[in-house]
Amino acid sequence: MESGKILVIEDEKPIADILKYGFEKEGFLVQCAYTGSDGFAMAGKEPQDIVLLDWMLPDISGVDVCRMLTEQYKIPIIMLTARGNMEDKLYGLESGADDYITKPFDLREVVARVRTILRRFEKTRGTAEDDRLVCGHLTISEREHSIYCRGKILNLTPKEYDLLICFLKHPRQVFTRTVLLDQIWGYDFVGDTRTVDIHVQRIRKKAGLEESLVTVFGVGYKYVPE
Repeated sequence: MESGKILVIEDEKPIADILKYGFEKEGFLVQCAYTGSDGFAMAGKEPQDIVLLDWMLPDISGVDVCRMLTEQYKIPIIMLTARGNMEDKLYGLESGADDYITKPFDLREVVARVRTILRRFEKTRGTAEDDRLVCGHLTISEREHSIYCRGKILNLTPKEYDLLICFLKHPRQVFTRTVLLDQIWGYDFVGDTRTVDIHVQRIRKKAGLEESLVTVFGVGYKYVPE
């Protein structure tokens, strides 16, 4: 039984083969690319449910590929890399990745992370309604899984979308960074609260919410309608 489509962008063929074998045993359809340019092209030819993306690629940095993918498609991305320090993790997440797994990894953990992200992504899409919700200059279309800013669709990563939806649907409610990590990233996420700060900064800029997405010092954030 098919569990979803996965695009693996990994230049080390033995690692790509392990991922392909492991995920196919779990019922996934897996395609592999060994360069960033080939991976980006494959993502454009056929819709994928999730991308496993290596940081170090022979032609294009995985971080740049991640940015290219998130600019074009609403698709979850997990970065795979030997870079294990927190600054590198935050840099990867800032590029638009939804999760970060350090090499060497346990295949069972990778499978679990993928299933968690896909469940969360599908749940968000599955609750979509046909009507639209207007929040100031923003309009939510859950049927389209999109948010519009003054009539133009916002280019958001899946995590940015989920985070912004959370704020817009709960105006004036204060969310701590820890609560946002639990609700948007899940209890098993290994990053820290700076991940939330990075995503909030990006949302403010993209959605024009510099004044409305307010920092509650020492606590977290809240959305104050215009």
